[in-house]
Amino acid sequence: MKRRFSNDDSQLDVYAEINVTSLVDVAFTLLIIFMITAPILQGGIEIAVPEAAAGPLSAEESLVVSIDEEGQIYVDDAPVTFDEFDATIDRLLDQQEGDDVFLKADRGLAFGEAVRVMGRLHDAGAAVNVITDPSDRDRP
Repeated sequence: MKRRFSNDDSQLDVYAEINVTSLVDVAFTLLIIFMITAPILQGGIEIAVPEAAAGPLSAEESLVVSIDEEGQIYVDDAPVTFDEFDATIDRLLDQQEGDDVFLKADRGLAFGEAVRVMGRLHDAGAAVNVITDPSDRDRP
């Protein structure tokens, strides 16, 4: 919106307008920064979970136990040994509201390792939910 500010016709006209070019530059720069940093902030342990027919999980805050292909156990993002996991799982379950625990086990992991962790979670009274990728057969 332009407005004319002059008292007489002999002076130059002065127009008041907003230059939005720098605002657009800043907005696009921030957009690019957020697009680059958003995937980095998601975090978590990279696990290749097996495919299976399963429904979606709820997005509530629950304990996530991950086991990579080498058998390393992670509670949320912290690596622990099985003995440390065994000693602290009861206290961790008492600190959270529900008893749901999500288990992410790598598809290349020996089945016995996953069962050992699942058994300890079951003994602690946790409701174990196994995280899988949806199989290609179930997709439309």
